[in-house]
Formats: sequence, structure tokens, C-alpha cells
Amino acid sequence: MLLITISVFIFISSLVYLLLVLLYKDKINMNTRLERLKVYSSSKNSTYDEELQKSFADRIVKPVISWLANITQRVVPIRKKDILEKKLMLAGNPWDLTSSEFLTLYYGFTTILVICVFILAYLSKTDLINQVLSVLWGLVFSRVIFDLFIRIKIKNRQGDMSKELPDVLDLLTVSVESGLGFDAAIQKVVKKTKGPISYEFSKTLQEIKMGKTRRDALKDLGDRTGVEDLNTFIGAIIQADQLGVSIGNVLRIQSKQMRQIRKQRIEEKAMKAPIKMLLPMVFFIFPTLFLVLLGPAAIQLIESLG
Repeated sequence: MLLITISVFIFISSLVYLLLVLLYKDKINMNTRLERLKVYSSSKNSTYDEELQKSFADRIVKPVISWLANITQRVVPIRKKDILEKKLMLAGNPWDLTSSEFLTLYYGFTTILVICVFILAYLSKTDLINQVLSVLWGLVFSRVIFDLFIRIKIKNRQGDMSKELPDVLDLLTVSVESGLGFDAAIQKVVKKTKGPISYEFSKTLQEIKMGKTRRDALKDLGDRTGVEDLNTFIGAIIQADQLGVSIGNVLRIQSKQMRQIRKQRIEEKAMKAPIKMLLPMVFFIFPTLFLVLLGPAAIQLIESLG
């Protein structure tokens, strides 16, 4: 019973901790920045004090996960890690985790969940078949949770890039037409904008400075993001660079085309809205209206017939 109590307490504490971190993430980041500014301005704290300024996750959780990831890396097949690295790259590497560290979190969460589900099934005094089914349910549920998390991250990140791309292309077009080179225009975009697309352009500039050709750096940009509109833009820039076409004209055409595509997508969502509203209206709004409008009449009819 002591082991059961400790396992359930650890699982519930972990869930509460993750929920609080997600709810107060912005406030925690702001307080962390303020504390770092205080430490930097005073310049009197030792290395030990600077270490204590880090969050609990950076001081304790992340090193433990890294240590366990070294063990996981030896067991997991290389192909599985490559597939997961591709998904994490498209998701923007959430929490700066490698594929081995992410798998370590997945295996840890699955183990705790399976133990808790088995304990609950055992305490409910069910038969052996139901206990085995509960364990299988825990395995499937943890897999679905982590796959859904990655898919949502990828979808949100790609959606943000698609929304930001027309504005970024407008800024690129203005910068190039004002006399800047393409690389300098990208640098201007990195300084003036924020978000995932600015981060990816910054990474592309770093690769170009390290000696990679512009063509390869742009192709890597398309592979890292997986955004169809951005890949179309990259293909047009590479083709213009190879054929010697003016990049300013290409950027102007691409900017106009991207805005037209965004307008069409907005119109498509607007056309889908009435259909999406139909189900809530039929199952939730209409029964309430019928109850309010026809309820008194039904009560009077029942009283008259009675």
C-alpha cells in the first residue's frame, strides 16, 4: 500500500506541476528575466548563486532526462529516432528536446500511467482480463497523447508561418527594391519580425555565413518547416537565382500571390463556418428553443387532456 500511495502521489504531483507550468508560463518567464537582470546588474553573485537562479526544470529535471536519454539512445532503433527527429524539427523542437530525450519522457509517462491504471484496476478487484486490458489501454492512451501533442505543435507552427509569410514577403520586397541584397533583406526581416519564420530565416543566414550555398540553405529551410507556401517561394527564388531573373520582380509576384492565397483561404473558412455551426445549432440550440416555445403549450395540453 505504501508503494501504491507513493506512485499515485508522484503521478498526481507531476500532472499538477505540468498544469501549473503551462498556466503560468508567461509569468514564470517574466520573473526569470527580471531575476537575471538583477543578478547581472549587481554582478556580485557567485557561480553557485547563478545556478540557483535557474528553474527547477533546468537544474534537476533536464539533467535527469539527459542522463536517461543516453540509455534510451542505445536501445531505440536509429530509424525510429530519425522519424521522430523529423517530426520534432517540424514542431520547432518543443522544450529544446532531442529525440532521445523526448522518447525518455514518453517512456517515463507511459510507465507511470500503466502502473497507476494497473493499481486502480487491481484495487477495484477486477479479473485478470480487465487488468490486462487496462494496461493495454494505458499504453494506447499515452501513445495517442504524445502523437497528438506533436501533431498539434506542427499544425500550429505551420499555420503561424503561413499567416506571417505574406507580411514577410512584403518586407522582403520593399527591402530589395530599396537597394538591399537578398541576404541583407532577410537580415532586415529577422530584425523587424518575430515568430517561427523569423527564427528559421535567422538559422538560414547562419548557415550561409558558415559557408553553405544559398540554394542549399533555402532547401534546408523548406525541409525544416514543411510549409507548402514557403516551399513555393523558395523554389521561385532558387529558379530566379539560377536563371538570372530579377529577384525584386519575383518577390513582388510571390507577395501578391501569397496574399491572394491567404484571401482564398479566409473565404474558404468563411464558407465552411455555416456548415460547422449547423451541428451545434441542431443538437444544442434548437432543442432549447423548442423547449422554451413549445413547453408551456405542451403543459397546457397535458392539463386539458388530464
